[in-house]
Amino acid sequence: MRKYLPRIADTILSDRLNSKGAVLIEGPKWCGKTTTAKHIAGSVIEMDRPDMAKQYREMAELNPGALLQGEVPHLIDEWQLAPNIWNAVRYEVDQRDEFGQFILTGSSVPARLDPSSHTGTGRIVRMKMRPMSLYESGESSGQVSLKELFEGKEPEGTDSHSLEEIAFEICRGGWPKAIGIQEKAALQQAIDYYDAVVSDDISRADGISRDKDRTRRLLRSYARNIASQASLETVRQDILANDTDTFDSATLYSYINALKKIFVIEDSPAWNPNLRSKAAIRTTETRYFVDPSIAAAALSIGPNDLINDLHTMGLLFENLCVRDLRIYADLLDGEIYHFRDKSGLECDVVLHLRNGSYGLIEIKLGGDTLIDSGAESLLSLAKKIDTSRMKAPSFLMVLCAKAPFAYRRRDGVIVTPISCIRP
Repeated sequence: MRKYLPRIADTILSDRLNSKGAVLIEGPKWCGKTTTAKHIAGSVIEMDRPDMAKQYREMAELNPGALLQGEVPHLIDEWQLAPNIWNAVRYEVDQRDEFGQFILTGSSVPARLDPSSHTGTGRIVRMKMRPMSLYESGESSGQVSLKELFEGKEPEGTDSHSLEEIAFEICRGGWPKAIGIQEKAALQQAIDYYDAVVSDDISRADGISRDKDRTRRLLRSYARNIASQASLETVRQDILANDTDTFDSATLYSYINALKKIFVIEDSPAWNPNLRSKAAIRTTETRYFVDPSIAAAALSIGPNDLINDLHTMGLLFENLCVRDLRIYADLLDGEIYHFRDKSGLECDVVLHLRNGSYGLIEIKLGGDTLIDSGAESLLSLAKKIDTSRMKAPSFLMVLCAKAPFAYRRRDGVIVTPISCIRP
């Protein structure tokens, strides 16, 4: 049996259990939801167990309370196979009136609840898991803590990662089964995930059959427009360039919504700060996947292709950084946004905490020229923020793929490799 690698979600799940009666873990298939839940659970019932699946489903209809017995927190895996369990858990939480009673996990394809089902508000809290960050997979030293940067601590850390290693980590992704195995097998995990999405999962999201070729073209177009604010109409026209049939906006939105339901796509919303200037802010979301390896699979490229095309590598590297920062933000009680105004001034990531503190982050592969341009952009944005109406940024950071160490420049901008970062 493979050794369990601790996840940031372990802490989040424990915190959620301490404040609610039940926790529903959501996220893409293969990201480790069940493994993490089992690591914390006091007892487990697996609804897809071959020798018991039929009996479990019948019991869920006749006497669902019988499936809720066990040491707490009681994990019900693949709960969506018997959707009536949702109401049973909600009712049981009310009756017990105690926190930390149940964990629900299941397929990344959401169950369609009966309209009469209670939403679970106040009883069942949702939390999101994603594929592993570099810190969780052991490929970030964690010498630079985002929490400590918010507290004003100076960054300290060294890094020896090569661009070749970063290119591999992009294409392999953070899928738990891909960590620590041979390179060829590791890279195959993302390809298999992509194939499953195209062949089956996108249609299972809402029971609507969808064309595999169109799904491939959509994912490829999304990958080509990764880390940009491309409109969905741009994506639609890209698909139509190779489609003799109609593919109207309604159909495109149906495909996009299905991919979001199964957590394949995770766009970044725009940040709207108080600015001294009247500059109009672009509100189109930035296009990202939940893991950069999906983009690599959609484009049929591998690590060597990225090394030979550093522009494309830079865009997919941005998606890798956004994935990690989202995972870290969840632990810090924060959210991830992007900023861009109509003059072209932009910031790749705004890490905004619930208490109003925020950090501005530009993402670059590395090199003095790119780092300088990223720092200049951050300083320009910081000067435009009206600090009489909101806090000043806690830090400005250029997050890069390759740098020998983490440090603060004379202009105050922090430079650090992604392989040094932790929450």
